[in-house]
Amino acid sequence: MLNARGKPLWRVILFRTFLILFTIILFLAGGLFGAVVLINYGPSPAARDLLVMTSLETSALKFLATSFFSEEELEHIISDNSIHVSSEITDVNKIKIPNKDEKTTEQINSIEIKEISGPTYRGRMMIVKDPSRVSVGTSYPFGKDCKGKSIETMMEENNAIAAINGGGFEDIGGVGNGGTPIGIVIRNGVLQWGYKEAKYDLIGFDNENRLILGTMTGGEALEKGVRDALSFGPFLIINGKPSQMKGTAGGLNPRTAIGQRADGAVLLLTIDGRQTGSLGANYGDLIKIMQEFGAVNAANLDGGSSSAMYYEGELISISSSLYGVRDMPTCILVSE
Repeated sequence: MLNARGKPLWRVILFRTFLILFTIILFLAGGLFGAVVLINYGPSPAARDLLVMTSLETSALKFLATSFFSEEELEHIISDNSIHVSSEITDVNKIKIPNKDEKTTEQINSIEIKEISGPTYRGRMMIVKDPSRVSVGTSYPFGKDCKGKSIETMMEENNAIAAINGGGFEDIGGVGNGGTPIGIVIRNGVLQWGYKEAKYDLIGFDNENRLILGTMTGGEALEKGVRDALSFGPFLIINGKPSQMKGTAGGLNPRTAIGQRADGAVLLLTIDGRQTGSLGANYGDLIKIMQEFGAVNAANLDGGSSSAMYYEGELISISSSLYGVRDMPTCILVSE
């Protein structure tokens, strides 16, 4: 069929459809650009800082900050929105894990999952009463020629009932395959990644099932009897003392964190983010949540598109990635 000018009607419809879609995309892109410019250069430094700190923690959206500000300006914003972390190392005497004969089997095996919410976030806290059930799962071997594994795969390989994501990994351009950890990895008392002489921000458990946080060498960690460990941060609470916040440290992003109460119970936290119903949380939010649940020690784990919580084979958090939870080198496992 031809139109009045003798052109095929299907071509006219296709062209007009394309023109409409192009106009909509151009309008939305222009609106987004205008909104970013308004926030970055508008009258509210707080809104600017929030956008900058949020985008800097992403793999794909850093340009929302780096395209508008010089390195010097970014350093100033980061300084005004930072977290000061204690140099202390976990005092294991503050953790008193009851003998198993002091509790019933049901209490020992108990896992609680509580929904939590705040002004900008929704999430869930998993409470594992028996810390001996918590360990680090890995995709070992590691390296540039290796690929990470899904949390589900690491759960299946270790007969785990629950898991959250763990430490960081090389992710240049947001396309890393999860095969190369950042920092240290210890599993079952064996150093799988890192060096005995090098220092790391360590998050792990010792042979007495106490959460160990602190900066130490791989050799020092092994001497302390650390059985499982990985690296990330920042540390949120050490020996009951919260890290000090300035501004909106970390911005609003999906989060994962781990903590331990004085009675040894392990706290596993995930926060959904980058969604209309849950923008995400900053480090101050994590500290507040962990304190409300009685954490003596707590640390931030990898977040963003890696943030995930599984229970009984099901993903119970909401991934911020359109492609689902990423492959990674490490996770935190809860055994059956």
